[in-house]
Amino acid sequence: MCSGKSTVGKRLARKLNYDFIDMDFYFEEKYHVSVDDFFAKYGEDAFRKIETNLLNEILAKDNIVISSGGGTPCFNENMKLMKENGVSIYLKMYINSLKDRIMNSKKQRPLLKNISEDNIDNFLSDHLSKREVFYQQADFTVKGENADVEGMVELIKSPKSNSKKQKLK
Repeated sequence: MCSGKSTVGKRLARKLNYDFIDMDFYFEEKYHVSVDDFFAKYGEDAFRKIETNLLNEILAKDNIVISSGGGTPCFNENMKLMKENGVSIYLKMYINSLKDRIMNSKKQRPLLKNISEDNIDNFLSDHLSKREVFYQQADFTVKGENADVEGMVELIKSPKSNSKKQKLK
């Protein structure tokens, strides 16, 4: 959430001459409902089931960079699925940086809907600590603040990625 996945993903896709897919936008275009409205009406469990189906659909495509939702890797063995079908990168952010971005974001985040500004630090720390175990399974972890896209391209082209290059998503 607010780590820069979409911004960095678009830039990375341009550098690699790949297509770019933001999973939240993909969901909204396919189902004609915002993620926030879907969460409110059907709940997170229903969303996560659909999200996994969409991930499988997207992973079937070639030459793409995917910006997953922040929770995508944490449910239904999605991280395993992503790693089996491409190269995964975790954009690691400091809590203060995430808070600054969230506070300045125009987009409402479903998971933050009922969190007061005073409690956002605690929420982010707790939320991130629960998700970190999944994020750390990524093939690469890079600093999210002022992310170095050229460096990511080099990581993707590194010997560690060579066995995955043909399936790079």
